[in-house]
Amino acid sequence: MGVKLEILRMFLYLSFPIAMFWVSNQAELFQRHVIERKRELFPPDTPERRQAMAELKQRLRERKGTQA
Repeated sequence: MGVKLEILRMFLYLSFPIAMFWVSNQAELFQRHVIERKRELFPPDTPERRQAMAELKQRLRERKGTQA
């Protein structure tokens, strides 16, 4: 049983990193999880978003000026 057990353990030790490498290099998984998540967190820039950001900056500057 000792040799068979060692062969099984060596197979498990080697198969786990190989399987993780194979899974992490799948392009469709990368596209689905990483790139779509990035688009959710950082949506494309639009004129409406720029205007809203400019208004927010202006309100913050006004608020900071009144507190000083």
